[in-house]
Amino acid sequence: MDRSFLMQLALFLLIQAIWLQRIITMDDIKEWDDKIDEFSSSILILRQQLEQRLPPHRHNKGQLLLVFGGIAYLQTREKDYYIPSHHYIWIPGDYIHSLMFNAMDLFIINIYFPYEESAEDPFYSELGIYPVSRLMSEMLNFAAPWYGNYFKGSWEHELLNALKHLLPREKLKKFSIQLPTTDDPKMMKVVDFMRNNLQEPLTLGMISEHFAMSIRSTTRLFSEKLQISFVQYLKMLRVIQAMELMKDTDMGISEISYAVGYSSLTAFSNTFLQLTNLRPTEFKAII
Repeated sequence: MDRSFLMQLALFLLIQAIWLQRIITMDDIKEWDDKIDEFSSSILILRQQLEQRLPPHRHNKGQLLLVFGGIAYLQTREKDYYIPSHHYIWIPGDYIHSLMFNAMDLFIINIYFPYEESAEDPFYSELGIYPVSRLMSEMLNFAAPWYGNYFKGSWEHELLNALKHLLPREKLKKFSIQLPTTDDPKMMKVVDFMRNNLQEPLTLGMISEHFAMSIRSTTRLFSEKLQISFVQYLKMLRVIQAMELMKDTDMGISEISYAVGYSSLTAFSNTFLQLTNLRPTEFKAII
């Protein structure tokens, strides 16, 4: 049989398989959410990564989502969140979100907790990203074989509940890269230009001139549409791009710092530490 035909057939089958994997219906979303909230008092552990194929959705239970081996992306109506390896995000119940990632070796653990009015700490009402502590890691290792629903009265439920109550008591520093989103056409053009030119010495004046705006108008645009300053937004974009390059390339830290627009390795390292609580070398070691 003709080799080119076989290659075309293989490509067709591959595309078809990918397409079928991505088809998500409203019934799929309902089935997923029903599974999570099927038993209102249970703690549910799910390890499959179906959730990243779902559009924005919500469930009644609070969600502890742990990431290992890469970077996951969580979208909400207000912001895009970046969750690096060995970090977790707490998602309050009834919070609309969607999950994305592109690393084949990424491993995710989802633990869904029921609402406990008498025991709720303000921590649980806010979405936040934190590093996985050594104690949490040991508890997760112990629970590695667990899957499904666990109910009150079982020792598994007691351990998982203890894990939940541990979260606010560790008082860990939040991972602070949270990019605000916008649907404003002008703001979106500015953001796209910045993303595509991070290696350039971008300044507020340069952006203003490129888009024929005054510096005052550009400053007001960032403040009104993103609720963040130009400088802070640029820092986050550069650090996010650096994280991606560390994950996807063999570039050294120095090369990456210049590739994302820093002329000083020290300035890059200090900014990276400020936003991620890790030095670039420490981050590269865990992904």
